[in-house]
Amino acid sequence: MSLLATRGLSREFGGLHAVESVDFTLEEGEIRAIIGPNGAGKTTFVSLICGRIPASAGQVIFRGEDITRLSAHRRVRRGIAYVFQITSVFGNLTLLDNVALAARMSGSADVEAEANGVLAAVGLHDRKDTKAATLAYGHQRLLELAMGLALRPSLLILDEPTQGLSDAEIARLCALVRGAARAVTVLLIEHNMDVVMDIAQRITVFDRGRILAEGSPDEIRGNQDVKRVYLGS
Repeated sequence: MSLLATRGLSREFGGLHAVESVDFTLEEGEIRAIIGPNGAGKTTFVSLICGRIPASAGQVIFRGEDITRLSAHRRVRRGIAYVFQITSVFGNLTLLDNVALAARMSGSADVEAEANGVLAAVGLHDRKDTKAATLAYGHQRLLELAMGLALRPSLLILDEPTQGLSDAEIARLCALVRGAARAVTVLLIEHNMDVVMDIAQRITVFDRGRILAEGSPDEIRGNQDVKRVYLGS
């Protein structure tokens, strides 16, 4: 049984098919990347998976359960965490308090220890008592990743995680994703093709709300349709 599957998943906005009848499967333990041109439906698709927006048609199945009608909050409880494209940290709280809130939702027996450990993993422990609002954008992205990890999800969805990060922070994030994949399945939207080709085991390419191609990094790199639509010839 796949960890996640969608069947005929669709979303319309005023007659526009942002996602159209998508069948998709994700196996436990995978690092899967979703790529495609702007407006291809990538963020809408993962928003349907995590419950941020409702589907117009189709199903989302997680661990064999139809979760199509569950709220985003209840999907988090099932084990789906979504790190947003736009940072969503609590600016008036310290980094430690931000991560502790997520750790508490996960049912951690020692919330403070869990939060300290995750902050150390993302390289922010020395700033744990800093208010989140004072962080540079790239560090806010790392804090958001820490919050996602503290939820202890089965599925971690990352939307443009490297946006705004320095080269050193991107390298740290890639190492974190590889390490996290030992315990969590990772689904990421990413435009940085060096990152995609480096860490993804399989890649799904979207175009105009549909899946154009799927395969290994080598297969996607050599796919003529993908070259034409997205990677360039």
